[in-house]
Amino acid sequence: MITTKKGQTFCINETAGEQGTIIAAHGLTGNHKQFYHFQKAFTEKYRFISYDIRGRGNSDPALAETSIFTHAEDLIELIKTLKIERPILMGYSMGAYICALVASRLPQVEALILLDGAGEADETSKQLVLPSLKRLEKFYRSEQEYVKEVKKLYTNLNVHWNDTLAKIVTYDIKKTNQGWKHKSDPKLIEQDFETFYTFKPEQVGSEISCDTFLLIATGKIADKAPLFREEGYQNMRKSISHIETKYADVNHYELVFNGQPEIVREIEKFLTVKRVK
Repeated sequence: MITTKKGQTFCINETAGEQGTIIAAHGLTGNHKQFYHFQKAFTEKYRFISYDIRGRGNSDPALAETSIFTHAEDLIELIKTLKIERPILMGYSMGAYICALVASRLPQVEALILLDGAGEADETSKQLVLPSLKRLEKFYRSEQEYVKEVKKLYTNLNVHWNDTLAKIVTYDIKKTNQGWKHKSDPKLIEQDFETFYTFKPEQVGSEISCDTFLLIATGKIADKAPLFREEGYQNMRKSISHIETKYADVNHYELVFNGQPEIVREIEKFLTVKRVK
């Protein structure tokens, strides 16, 4: 548990490495364990710090005015508190919006890695995300009942279920007087999601000076569409001066919940080439 100079407390998971420091911000309803595969892959190479965004996991509750912008301020404070001089920012989904905002404000950011996020969300994004938030409102009779529901949801999304994923999902819930429930406030989660639509890629991208790696997941969710369409990234790609774009034929959830060794290799290559410049 780390408390920033402004008094906010965050749960972080840190592993050691000597080639630089990666600090990773997870997705909308996730937690730091969402980076299990990436953290495992980069451990002993890079110092890797994943953390629970406020309102998730074991970090402080979200603010009433929570947004991707308040989360970006939190990440800046966390970087300062941890005294990371040249952070490499890795953001997945909502975390990508947060990391892009931070990179636009901190010139000392060494590199930015966007994992299927920081594009322009559209109506399809709402149709894919909002129904999945219903589980956050419910009370369950046991941990097992919640895990069983999420297992069905994820296996339908081509996610490979295993004991590690079960632990990630179990970390999301807590016991209350009314039963087991997700640790997050569903109204505040939805509020965070709505702020995706106030993100201005041209403005943010034009203020990012570091080398940027963008991974676009092209796989469809529930046979409908990708969470973020490729065209939704056009303005971001045009506005960032140094950006490398790669594509993966997996859906948004497979990207983090299934191991992605090829994507890891592409990121390692990006970071190595960046250091040679």
